[in-house]
Amino acid sequence: MWKDNALPVAHIKNNEEHQQLFHSLPEHLHHTAKMAKMFADEFGAGDWAYLAGIWHDIGKYREEFQQYIRASSDPEAHIEGAPKRVDHSTVGALLATQKFGETIGGMLAYLIAGHHAGLPDYETDEQGQSALKSRLQRMRQSGVLDRLNGSAPFDWLNEQEKPASLPPGCDGTERLEGLHLWLRMLFSCLTDADFLDTEAFMDERRSEHRQGWPGLDAMLPVFETYMGCFKADSPVNHIRAEVLQQCRKAASGSPGRYSLTVPTGGGKTLASLAFALRHAKEHGKRRINYVIPYTSIIEQTADVFRDVFTPLGDVVVEHHSNAESRPEEESSRSRLACENWDAPLVVTTSVQFFESLYASRTSRVRKLHNLANSVVVLDEAQLIPPEFRQSLLSTLRLLTDYYGVTLLLSTATQPALGSVDSMQLRYRGLEPVTEIIDRPNELFQRLRRVEVRMPTDINSTVEWDALAEELQQHSSVLCIVNRRDDCRTLHALMPEDTIHLSALMCGQHRADTIARIKQQLEAEENVRVISTQLVEAGVDLDFPVVYRAMAGLDSIAQAAGRCNREGRLEGLGQVRVFVAPSDNFGLIAKAEQATREVLHGYTGDLLNPGLFKPFFENFYGRIDPDKKSIEQLLQPNGGIGIYFKTAAQKFRLIDDDYQVTVFVGYAEEGWKLLDQLRRLGPERWLMRKLQRYSVNITKPVLVELIKYGCIEEIDALPGYFVQLSQRAYSENIGLITNSNCMETLLEV
Repeated sequence: MWKDNALPVAHIKNNEEHQQLFHSLPEHLHHTAKMAKMFADEFGAGDWAYLAGIWHDIGKYREEFQQYIRASSDPEAHIEGAPKRVDHSTVGALLATQKFGETIGGMLAYLIAGHHAGLPDYETDEQGQSALKSRLQRMRQSGVLDRLNGSAPFDWLNEQEKPASLPPGCDGTERLEGLHLWLRMLFSCLTDADFLDTEAFMDERRSEHRQGWPGLDAMLPVFETYMGCFKADSPVNHIRAEVLQQCRKAASGSPGRYSLTVPTGGGKTLASLAFALRHAKEHGKRRINYVIPYTSIIEQTADVFRDVFTPLGDVVVEHHSNAESRPEEESSRSRLACENWDAPLVVTTSVQFFESLYASRTSRVRKLHNLANSVVVLDEAQLIPPEFRQSLLSTLRLLTDYYGVTLLLSTATQPALGSVDSMQLRYRGLEPVTEIIDRPNELFQRLRRVEVRMPTDINSTVEWDALAEELQQHSSVLCIVNRRDDCRTLHALMPEDTIHLSALMCGQHRADTIARIKQQLEAEENVRVISTQLVEAGVDLDFPVVYRAMAGLDSIAQAAGRCNREGRLEGLGQVRVFVAPSDNFGLIAKAEQATREVLHGYTGDLLNPGLFKPFFENFYGRIDPDKKSIEQLLQPNGGIGIYFKTAAQKFRLIDDDYQVTVFVGYAEEGWKLLDQLRRLGPERWLMRKLQRYSVNITKPVLVELIKYGCIEEIDALPGYFVQLSQRAYSENIGLITNSNCMETLLEV
């Protein structure tokens, strides 16, 4: 930190006395390099990360940059992209290629040139100005390196030696499997180190708050003490205790790939955490990443974990907000606030986890290096996105083979994730995978608590009014449908005290509703619920009767897990499958058809574990495993030409072109947060709170909501919307999206 204006400056800020403080550029380069090296040493690439750190901001020695940052006193001067700001990142990239050539230098150039705008494509067919090749060409033609002579410290730059380590999988062939992931992991080391060193200068208090996490060694005895209070006081709890013990025993096994196949209600959540904690201690793993498919489950699971580790304070990072700043809106504040998963226990969504593995933006990639030498638990592994499974299986395999990751696939319905080698398709899967449970088929039989009944005529639909009448014959019943519209249609035909549950309710609304349902069930009160499939995976509900609209066999099995969950009924719980009058589309339709084919002529138990492998093989056979051609974009055949940016744009589990986020005024807290958003803008702490008050809707619905004055776009956060009319959100069913309902509400 310097006040001497003669020294080269990396960053500038004003202190509380309105004095200008300068961050020394040489100091920033060396600190960033050392930190990046420390991060990358976890996977044997510290020499590459050190070079990237030393050279990433060399362009700030440019006279144009130094004049601009001093004259403007702009604290954002170090962030590129805005008018008048100076491109400094391409300079270091050009120097790397000049010193080390097109291959080694080119790999470093990706990291250095992208440390602000994100990992670029190597080149594009559209003459893209952001492509690495064109950026290097423009900078070379500008003669900038000649003008750096006398200002940049070329003496110690020229002392840097070529990195000795090699990318994983480098065996002398032209094809480098996993080069994209290796570069992305290095990029994560560089950007996180850059962010943290900048943060230490710009915001010392925030930097200090990052310290002090307890280690996994401290968490394990707290967990064991908590589990010591668990009582095997019922047949179901006795089996859960057995599952827990088998997970503890398996934890001493070698790092690699594991599966935990346990029926719903078998205690997978805490048992898988027991495995992860013990395995981490046994093998020196740094952290645990718990990946969950739905926000409805992540909130529940994170709360369970916080309860376990209460004596240690907050040890859980819960990350599932996609409402991050966009590149064009990037500022020092937003960059410093991005998550880097530097915590002992991270609970995140599948969307965050998988999209981060293929991201190009600095804010999304920054966290990846913290996956190295960790345990990753994929909860409800059957929900791995089938349209991206080829690339995902490749990356998961690379993480376990080269980055010290132990992977645990936890589910009641294990998907078929092995290799495929046929005339039409060929890709590698995750085998070998070690199953933790000794005899999973026997366990399923011992935990059998329900009887699943299919319709007599599998092609005969049930009209909604007839189904509503049938549901009303049960005092307590859960009915799960495939679509939000179906949920509202059926709910409207039920008695007023029937509970509605769907993703058109914000996360906090859903959590409150699920808590109310649990309370009523625990008190043995009558409760009827109409829900979408959001309750199927991991939501701990226990109904005597469950109805499930025809869907994939895995969905039917998951729905069955909400029936007689604790085994309290004298007989078996009843799960009844029906054919809804509305048509299914997309993946749901393909899963339904796979179920019909696998069950054709079958008369046995529908929850037989032996059915799931043929079901998933049939289901996957209907889906292109690399629909967006991600593998082609990321696997160069010779050379190092990788299309990072294009791949990231295509690898979207939730299509941004189809869905948008609306922040809603659910309850008093929701309206309070919306008011703060309008006054303060998208502060990071505020966005984290608002993620529990958001609803994703389609573009056509968005048009209708705007038309009727129900929502408006946020000026400070383009592409995101806030609720305007109080009548646009119902305390019973969530956001009103039907145009007829909008007209009625707004006439009141």
